[in-house]
Amino acid sequence: MDLLNALVALSNFVLIPAIAYGSQLALGALGVTLIYGILRFSNFAHGDTMAFGTMVTVLFTWWFQSKGITIGPLPTALLALPFGIMGCIILILATDRIIYRFYRVQKAKPVIFVIVSLGVMFIMNGIVRFVIGPNDQRFLDGERFIISVRNFKALTGLQEGLAIKTTQGLTVITAIIVVGVLFYFLNHTRTGKSMRAYSDNEDLALLSGINPDKVVIITWLIVATLATIAGVLYGLDKSFKPFTYFQLLLPIFAAAIVGGLGNPIGAIAGGFTIAFSEVTITYAWKKVAIYVLPEGLKPDGLVQLLSTDYKFAVSFAILLIVLLFKPTGLFSGKSV
Repeated sequence: MDLLNALVALSNFVLIPAIAYGSQLALGALGVTLIYGILRFSNFAHGDTMAFGTMVTVLFTWWFQSKGITIGPLPTALLALPFGIMGCIILILATDRIIYRFYRVQKAKPVIFVIVSLGVMFIMNGIVRFVIGPNDQRFLDGERFIISVRNFKALTGLQEGLAIKTTQGLTVITAIIVVGVLFYFLNHTRTGKSMRAYSDNEDLALLSGINPDKVVIITWLIVATLATIAGVLYGLDKSFKPFTYFQLLLPIFAAAIVGGLGNPIGAIAGGFTIAFSEVTITYAWKKVAIYVLPEGLKPDGLVQLLSTDYKFAVSFAILLIVLLFKPTGLFSGKSV
């Protein structure tokens, strides 16, 4: 019975949150890795792109709620999500046309694109803060839990309860669907194959008649969609705060680099690697240890390696180790 209670506690505070968080990071890292692999630069504005798409979704969610439009137990944000994606697409295509295209025509070096993306990041961050404010914004409605602690305890008779939030279930299901559609598109459609060819060898792709402008537009469309979905899922699971998305840039880039920049499968693996590392290292293991250790060895302290305040330090440490010893990542992407 103690082992079952320990397993439930582990699932409740480590496994389920890490799987949900890993799904969110994986979607974010996919956007970063597509930009790096196809457009050949590191987009430091990606976190604030997520924030902008999420902001538009939040505003439409509030509007739907004010009109009494909901979808029962599911979050109203799902209805607003297409509008958030469209808003993000408009912003990101306008940014490419006004800013990035100029440097692409000039054949600017990747470091120039990085510097430009930093400027875009600050502008996007300022726009989001100006429109919606810098504070936490909660926009979740509908049923909060798929399984609540009280119902789980009543059903199993265990001392520990398991809670699965609706947002966690939505995150995992949505991530599976989105990743499946993306991989099908990249591997089984003519446009997707063109994008992969352009990523592998730009000159050969151009000689084959592939339209580079079309590849760029499709890439940004996919990136805007992934960024908005990842941002909305993260906001529903936690809350929406512009500065949080700025901070998310570190674990997202760490996930992309750990998996292998330019490698979509690596981005997914990296997302879960970073998520499980952050959650396990910052979790206080006292509750689990009390169940599994003999009476004389039960800890008095929290048994916590790092405070949750330092969870991004975990991402930074993993990123540093990978850059030092395997810069191409776990799945041998492009070298940073």
